Amino acid sequence: MAKLNHIVLFKFKPEVTSEKINTLFNEVLEMTESIPGIENYSAGTNNSPEGLTQGYTHALLMTFTDVAARDAYLPHPEHERIRTLLLPEVASVAVFDYEV
Repeated sequence: MAKLNHIVLFKFKPEVTSEKINTLFNEVLEMTESIPGIENYSAGTNNSPEGLTQGYTHALLMTFTDVAARDAYLPHPEHERIRTLLLPEVASVAVFDYEV
C-alpha cells in the first residue's frame, strides 16, 4: 500500500505576525500527534531563491500511511478545529496530495 504526501502552501495575510504563524504551526504539530495514520509532519518558511513561489510563504508536509488515513483525517474534528484557526489568517491556500 502506497503512502501519501499531503502538501499545503500558505499565503498569510500581511497583518499576520510571525509569532501568530508559529503558534498556528505549533497547533498543527499537536494535531498531527493526535490523529492516527500521520507518520511524519514538517513545516517551514520558503527560502527558495528561484522566485517562483507565487506569493506562498509557508508550507507543511504530512505523510500518511495510506489514502484511507488521509481520507479519515480530512473530516476529523481536530483537523476541522485547525482549519477554523488557520483559514481566517490566510489570503490563499493550496493543497496537493500524491502517493509515494
